[in-house]
Amino acid sequence: MTKENKNDHINAKDFLIGSLVGSIVGASFALLFAPKSGKELRGDINKGAHELKDKAGEWKDVAQEKTGEFKDYAKETSAQIQQSVAEKSQHLQDKFQETKKSLQEKINHAYEEAGEVKDNVKQKASEVKNKAKSKVSTADDAADHIKETAKEAAENVAEAVEEAAEDVKNK
Repeated sequence: MTKENKNDHINAKDFLIGSLVGSIVGASFALLFAPKSGKELRGDINKGAHELKDKAGEWKDVAQEKTGEFKDYAKETSAQIQQSVAEKSQHLQDKFQETKKSLQEKINHAYEEAGEVKDNVKQKASEVKNKAKSKVSTADDAADHIKETAKEAAENVAEAVEEAAEDVKNK
């Protein structure tokens, strides 16, 4: 039911209540202030009471019908709300699972990349270490060669100095 339809039911209810109260008050005043004899007045009161009873029965039926309509409307609305909540809940659950899966894939990918980077770093470190060892070995060899060459040169210089000294003595 729409809001306008709901207002029609409220207006109908108000109208029924107003009609009932107005009929009772009107009938009471008409009976009390009518210039009739006691027997006629009692007959009119009895007739009015029967009419009132009949109208009350009709209004009771209308009220039950409107109550049934409202009950059906409430059930229908409740079912729609439950369906909507179930759909939204399922949608949110699906979205959560999708996001969870996406995040897990990203974590796994990052973990794999980190493993690859780690392996690359180890390999590069090993290469640098081996190059450094090679350079140190080459430097050690060069240093040994320089020491030998320096020793030979020192010996040669010492010999040359001795020879020069002897040549100077001999002259």
